[in-house]
Amino acid sequence: MLDAAFTIERANESHTLPVDIDADELREECLARASIYRLLAGVFVEEPNQAFLSAIRDPTLLGQLAAVDVRFESDFLATDTAELVETLACEYATLFASSGGFPPVESVRLTGRFRQDPNFKVTRIYRDAGFALGKGRFEVFADQLGVELLFVAELLERCAAALGADQHAEYRCLDKDIKRFWTQHLGLWVRGYSRLIARASNHSFYREMASLLGGFAAEEIAAMNLKRLENLDMGRAVVPKSEIQVELNPDEPVCGGCAPAIDRSASGAGSVHTLHDLRL
Repeated sequence: MLDAAFTIERANESHTLPVDIDADELREECLARASIYRLLAGVFVEEPNQAFLSAIRDPTLLGQLAAVDVRFESDFLATDTAELVETLACEYATLFASSGGFPPVESVRLTGRFRQDPNFKVTRIYRDAGFALGKGRFEVFADQLGVELLFVAELLERCAAALGADQHAEYRCLDKDIKRFWTQHLGLWVRGYSRLIARASNHSFYREMASLLGGFAAEEIAAMNLKRLENLDMGRAVVPKSEIQVELNPDEPVCGGCAPAIDRSASGAGSVHTLHDLRL
């Protein structure tokens, strides 16, 4: 479904590179997938700004979204852009930031609390991959949905770069990292969460984008052949608070004055890349 609309051709479901696979086609697939991850990251990381909404209302993108049955109503299509920014800011706050809302944060969705084990696990994953979480308009948690989606987008773009440089072994390592991240993090909660937001949304923008997230997640999981991946979120409106497992970041020294070591070998560039470009 999404493959056709966004011109993704899954040339190889196992993501190996036998002789009959065109590396250029696989590279374009990685870039196309990354663009969808970035689109979804922009939806959930913070309330949308005018530039982001104008990009989504572009007729070409609207046509691509309609092809996968993502159809916005007049509340999105016929509303003045400045008014729409204010309306969606209120909807974002109601859905994701207010008391009684549903924060798009893995720790909250799985444990009922902020800054629990998932937060520190993904922080270590980002660090080991050579990324540091930068600030957008607001500070976000490492295990926030938009940040996790952006991280996979960055890995897919590295996959494309590796294929373009004929570094097929590097591509396979990055592909395994993406599958591992889905298995340990995204795959555990985004499917149920997307169904919850689709039900809870009053505005067609968030309702339709939540449906897109759910459909895309299901297709990614199937394409990566991640069998028996448990959906721990289950779309629950209320997540019981678990026992507190992590109160302090175990990677942070007590004095707070020393930064943890960064394994730059995984990035291949010897530098830290900032996860901060959350818009199209």
